[in-house]
Amino acid sequence: MDKNRLFLQAIGKFLLGVIVIGLLLFLPAGSLQYWQAWLLMGILFVPMFCAGLVMMAKNPELLRKRLNAKEEEKEQQTVVKLSGLLFVAAFVVAGLNWRFDWCVLPDWAVWVSAGLFLICYLLYAEVLRENAYLSRTIEVQENQKVIDTGLYGVVRHPMYMATTILFLTMPLVLASPFSFLIMLLYIPLIAKRIKNEERVLEEGLEGYKEYKRKVKYKVIPFVW
Repeated sequence: MDKNRLFLQAIGKFLLGVIVIGLLLFLPAGSLQYWQAWLLMGILFVPMFCAGLVMMAKNPELLRKRLNAKEEEKEQQTVVKLSGLLFVAAFVVAGLNWRFDWCVLPDWAVWVSAGLFLICYLLYAEVLRENAYLSRTIEVQENQKVIDTGLYGVVRHPMYMATTILFLTMPLVLASPFSFLIMLLYIPLIAKRIKNEERVLEEGLEGYKEYKRKVKYKVIPFVW
């Protein structure tokens, strides 16, 4: 795939994401004055756009893999679909929560959550920098090696560490405790995905079993 085609594909998916999430938030809210939704879209999509430009310039192959990733295993297809349903439910409930003023978090909690979200975005960017083999699907790639430095020397799945915190802070940025409760269901889903991924890596990636013995924790140091 040439760079121009890759760029158009990336821009198309990016704009589709902006439109879909905007509709999921503002239609239930019944207003464009839902400022917490604008805040989330800003801290979500502006860094995403910048990260896409960096990948386009420095590692277009990684960008291509992440844009075209499709899960092959049925078990993981189910995890992806359920995760998508969680996001839809959380965003819709957040909009309704704001519209009907059920239980809206104070502004300071929204801004603290936004700060935490951006910190985790930086962690996610660091993981992308450290590991050129990162894929959105569970697979062992050609010539793949075990990465055990940087964040990978702290936990085995720093990408899941960053994304889990990102996902849990989203409903807080939207000022919706009800949406946060919905997103807590993401934790057992990601645990199931990690279990399957580690099985695949143990079977197909040389040195992964030794890496597991060296780095004890999967996602959260001293906890999990």
